[in-house]
Amino acid sequence: MNKKKLHVNTGDTVKVIAGDERGKTGRVTAVNIEKQKVTIEGLNLVTKHSKPSAKNPQGGITKVEAPIHASNVAFVDPKTGKTTKVGSRKNSEGKSERYSKKTGEVI
Repeated sequence: MNKKKLHVNTGDTVKVIAGDERGKTGRVTAVNIEKQKVTIEGLNLVTKHSKPSAKNPQGGITKVEAPIHASNVAFVDPKTGKTTKVGSRKNSEGKSERYSKKTGEVI
């Protein structure tokens, strides 16, 4: 089972480059590798209708963050604050590391 890796991980800061939320930035809260989707904190909110239950006896309408396809987000370099592509390379010990393709620095 070969799983493809995404250019973003949980906790990364990303900028949305396509869709209704274009131009906004946020932190990645969840990553779904199989569907290649990421959930971003406070972005792409949808309304969810919930029936009354034991956990939520009132029921009602809540706002929930919906996932966005990974191709529609760009990684934001924490040092420069600008978007950059992410590369993968081996370091001197042979471990894989992510690096910024603009600056060449390890992320």
